[in-house]
Amino acid sequence: MAGIEKVPAPRSGAHTVIGSSIVIDGEISGDEDLVIQGTVKGRISLRESLYVEGSGVIEADIETANVEVSGQVTGNIAASDKVELKADCKVVGDIRAPRILIADGALFKGNVDMDVKETKGK
Repeated sequence: MAGIEKVPAPRSGAHTVIGSSIVIDGEISGDEDLVIQGTVKGRISLRESLYVEGSGVIEADIETANVEVSGQVTGNIAASDKVELKADCKVVGDIRAPRILIADGALFKGNVDMDVKETKGK
């Protein structure tokens, strides 16, 4: 199909993709992985992972297990496991997570709090 971009496979089987031409203004919540290529404004709350592609723009507070950012995020990020900022991404806001990876070339402006008690019900 024309206009479909290749998306990296999330770790779990089920995932949702918000395409590059989509703009969402509101709250997103769910129990599966989410890939954002478009624009989201408001609030994101997920039990699984969030992937912000290079074309993705988020103006929202984020609560999830894992976050991988290749695009732009303006807002606070709270992850129960890990936040990964890829090269060429831009993040403005505070990050709270037990594990944080910031690649060379990533732009980050904010505070980091890694003093988070992990709660794993496994």
